[in-house]
Amino acid sequence: MDRIIEKKTWTPKKIALIAGSTVLAVFLIYTVLFADHTSSLNVKNDRLTIGQVTSGNFQEFIAIDGNVEPLKTIYLDMVEGGRVEKLYTDDGRKINAGDTILKISNSTLQIDFLNRETQLFDLMNERQNSEITMKQDQIKALNALAEIDYTLKQVEDKYRRNKELYAEKVIAKAEYEQSEDEYKYLKRRKELAERSLKQDAELMQKRLRQLDQSINRMQANINIARSTLSNLYITAPISGQLSTLKAEVGESKTAGENIGQIDDLNGFKVKANIDEHYISKVYPGLKAEFDFNGQTYPVTVAKVFPEVQNGQFQVDMEFPEGKSPEGIRRGQTLQLRLHLSGGDKALLIPRGGFYQSTGGAWAFVVDKSGKFAEKRTIRLGRQNPQYYEVLEGLKQGDKVVVSSYDGYGDIQKLNLED
Repeated sequence: MDRIIEKKTWTPKKIALIAGSTVLAVFLIYTVLFADHTSSLNVKNDRLTIGQVTSGNFQEFIAIDGNVEPLKTIYLDMVEGGRVEKLYTDDGRKINAGDTILKISNSTLQIDFLNRETQLFDLMNERQNSEITMKQDQIKALNALAEIDYTLKQVEDKYRRNKELYAEKVIAKAEYEQSEDEYKYLKRRKELAERSLKQDAELMQKRLRQLDQSINRMQANINIARSTLSNLYITAPISGQLSTLKAEVGESKTAGENIGQIDDLNGFKVKANIDEHYISKVYPGLKAEFDFNGQTYPVTVAKVFPEVQNGQFQVDMEFPEGKSPEGIRRGQTLQLRLHLSGGDKALLIPRGGFYQSTGGAWAFVVDKSGKFAEKRTIRLGRQNPQYYEVLEGLKQGDKVVVSSYDGYGDIQKLNLED
């Protein structure tokens, strides 16, 4: 006999379906409201460089290259042109002040010197002959004056006697007047002879002075020519090292041409090129330092050359008290750290490739668990070759991924894997 079966409201299948739907609904609600929707990327720890934010003394400095140069360099230029006749030394040798370096021959200068000497001798001979002639003429004039003076004395005596005789009516008037005319004539001749003698003496002195002046000028010209000839011998103005000599025997050189240089070995300086971006921050007195033979040595900016060429300007740096490190050599390249500020307390983060991607506006900051790093907005300030200055967004002890962010795109989170 058949039995009626009651239909059940809650069957196992129905219960399972309702339970499954409820779990799915709860999962969807949790996913929408509470789950992490940020984009993430799994990254191996060994592919990252992580730096820690520290507090320290921040010094803004830049790394530059400097070349060691002598403290003083003397350039050797040709004063007179000519042909190199003889070399007395080689470049690279040490020489003393006054040492002859090379000899130049110039036949034009030598002939000119000989011509000037000949002209001087001619002038001296002319003066001597002129003086002799003038003195001879003077003697003749004095003899003539003496003759006139003697005759005048006789005529004067005759005139005075005739004057007395004429007053006593002893001689005729004509005889008296003749003696008077003769006396006046000779007296006038004496006056003219004395004036002529005086004028000739003055002219003689004037002529001799002119010849003396010409001789002095010619002697000055000869001295100049002699010094010009001495320029044919190139000598060392200072003691030092003849670092460059650009001359060969038989080679022709022109006036003003540079033929070498002498380096003063009593001290060195450092010449460096700096990017024009820092020209407003660099001034005499700034400190720099470099490492050499395992030690750190200081230098000071002594001179700033404001001229900018190819985007750079030059500075000269000097060693303290002019004493350079033992073993340093001319032409050596030094890696310098030029301090642009005195230094102050700041939060510091090591430099890294992340700056090229973010411009210092954000960074991945490692969570305290060390399992992931999240993107965080930050603000960086000054920088030097080792650190960035932290202004906002980080605190001391924070760990930051400082390696390059290339390939991370819009990733918000890095999952760190061992």
